[in-house]
Amino acid sequence: MIDGRRAHLDARRVSTQEGPSVVSTGAARHIDRFTSDATERSRAFGNQCSWPPPPGPADLPIDEVHVWVASLDLAKEHAERLELTLAEDERRRAERFKFEKGRCQYIVARARLRAILARYLHVEPGRVQFSYTSYGKPLLADEFQNHGLRFNVSHANGMALYAVTRGREIGVDLEYTGRRIDADRIAERFFSDREVSKLSSLPTHARELAFYTCWTRKEAYIKAKGTGLTLPLKSFDVSLCPREPAALLRTEGDPREASRWSLNELRPSSGYVAALAVEGRDWRLKCWSWPD
Repeated sequence: MIDGRRAHLDARRVSTQEGPSVVSTGAARHIDRFTSDATERSRAFGNQCSWPPPPGPADLPIDEVHVWVASLDLAKEHAERLELTLAEDERRRAERFKFEKGRCQYIVARARLRAILARYLHVEPGRVQFSYTSYGKPLLADEFQNHGLRFNVSHANGMALYAVTRGREIGVDLEYTGRRIDADRIAERFFSDREVSKLSSLPTHARELAFYTCWTRKEAYIKAKGTGLTLPLKSFDVSLCPREPAALLRTEGDPREASRWSLNELRPSSGYVAALAVEGRDWRLKCWSWPD
């Protein structure tokens, strides 16, 4: 997912719509370090999904949405080769990372984004250029606007999701579930009254997954809207109960807004929860893995 838009969560990432997905900062008091039982706890969030490699040259009809999953944990030598495809501002940003692992993951994330978009634009990855809205949401530069591509990125704990479509807004959010959180306290602070009530009505063992389910759906919608902190997390409701279909249920101020959007649950791997928000309902989803 993104440079950590973390201020609103204090636990919430509200950034350039494209940085690591983290429940952090002010909510850090509710979150412990990774623990030795993280692997066991992660198994509770579903079995690993196998996303196939793409069938061939990328084609993106207007009624399709493509989501790619990719690993960001590559050897330093590989990351340095990928860095050659980045623009100068991206390389400068990479140099600001304090730790080598974070630097390499940033380089790989940006290079993967360029490579994926280049497939649809039919150009070399190094030729892809970006612009940004006043809220920081990334777009393709003017010379590529005639393609109608919209995209969004989320990454967490060494994994990234890239969502791409044409002519409609899109948002994706990915969270790693292998860390301890105080779901009830974070929900009280950031979720709507309806969502808090639903969460508290669930059995204790089901609340953590429901929390991540709610969180990713809300973040995906906010990222698709692209208005950053101007849209509070409490101002809309999403579904979160087990076996309840992903949906935007209500938005303040505009009762028709919810009907304009589709929400989808994504499970790219064991230990991760993700959601996709797409403008409109007349589309098909295709999921692929990036071939390293």
